[in-house]
Amino acid sequence: MPQQQTLDLSFARNRRYAVLGLGKSGLASARALAAAGAEVLAWDDTPAARDKAAGVPLRDLAGLDWQGVEALVLSPGIPHTWPRPHPVAAAAKAAGRPIVGDIELLALAEPAARYVGITGTNGKSTTTALIGHLLQQAGRRIAVGGNLGTPALTFPALGTDGIYVLEMSSYQLELIQHLTFDVAILLNITPDHLDRHGGMAGYIAAKRHVFDGQKAPQVAIVGIDDAASAAIAAELTSDPNRRVWPLSVENAAPGGLYVADGWLVDDTEGQAARRLDLGSLPRLPGRHNWQNVLAAYGALRALAVPAETILRHLPGFPGLAHRQELVGERDGVRFVNDSKATNADATAKALGCYEAIYWILGGRAKETGLAGLEPFFPRIRQAFLIGEATAAFRPVLDRAGIATAACGELPAAVAAAWKAARQDAVKDAVVLLSPACASFDQYPNFEVRGDHFRQLVQLLLEGGEA
Repeated sequence: MPQQQTLDLSFARNRRYAVLGLGKSGLASARALAAAGAEVLAWDDTPAARDKAAGVPLRDLAGLDWQGVEALVLSPGIPHTWPRPHPVAAAAKAAGRPIVGDIELLALAEPAARYVGITGTNGKSTTTALIGHLLQQAGRRIAVGGNLGTPALTFPALGTDGIYVLEMSSYQLELIQHLTFDVAILLNITPDHLDRHGGMAGYIAAKRHVFDGQKAPQVAIVGIDDAASAAIAAELTSDPNRRVWPLSVENAAPGGLYVADGWLVDDTEGQAARRLDLGSLPRLPGRHNWQNVLAAYGALRALAVPAETILRHLPGFPGLAHRQELVGERDGVRFVNDSKATNADATAKALGCYEAIYWILGGRAKETGLAGLEPFFPRIRQAFLIGEATAAFRPVLDRAGIATAACGELPAAVAAAWKAARQDAVKDAVVLLSPACASFDQYPNFEVRGDHFRQLVQLLLEGGEA
């Protein structure tokens, strides 16, 4: 196998870059720029992050003379507008220095490659991973990451035939200046991160950046099932120089992609062809996942992958870890890891997918608690509570007539849920970890919580105890 080539960041040689924020993307940016011969001035306000930056030149950026600095490379989590800009970002802006992110540097390093950008309030991680899976199965040279986890400046150089598949947060989209996506996807918009964008209008504007600079034959794929996204789709469609495919799981979307009677319908060529029974994809259950499938299918069609190839490989998608991840089945009972559901809105999507649920929930509660989940309560056979939220959640569930068990910790909850599901012997039973809570009372993050659930289920599958 030929050795992968590293990104060509020679444009940065002998130029000075300030890097603020030394998390995964910031640290990768600082190291890549330094390796390319740039003068790097890097800083993080957190001492622990600075301690991990071995080999990176550190310099407190407060009071920096910005003359001669090419740009400020900003980690996406650091505010540069609302609710108030970080002082270093404000100083760079006042000095007229560009504020960019690592995705912008990737675009400068790989101008001949193709780019797929995926954004939306919900579903973008699954859609990104699904597109990556399908392109890989189709034999394309790809790299997948961005907000999904892999820092952009750790990617290999892919060249003209390569495709970068990037999950884009609203924060990252604000830091792009020159990149134009060959395929840009907006799944949906619901209120989120409003403090960082000065309100809903600012959040919508940030998401809209994914379509900046596009013109045919580049493709915009836009969900139209919420008002904000539909308005963007209408505005884009009014431009004759753009190629726009609307996407809907609720209604017909002429000229685009939609769902009819549970089937994926492709009308991008005006033929309204029924392509796939979406119920045949057990690892992608629910209408929210239908939207993800439609978007991924559309992205690959826009990249000239034959429909038959896409449909052949869709069932092989293993799912995204910690997002309705089917981790096992025993005696007719499925075990689903949805540890990523750290609030009620995310948990609602899982509860809507199953009919006989043995629900493991709890942790450190969010402000919204269980609000909005009431329509799904009839699906709950029993609830198994863990963590700090037990005292607050149990009365809510008791009032709804749901049998509850205060289990304290996850091993006891898995064992109790398995016992109850086995005794009830109902059809299509699911032991579902969908906590509707943060993990920080018992775990460092949702990934560790989900991994623990997976380990406990594996014990059950091997015939041991959870």
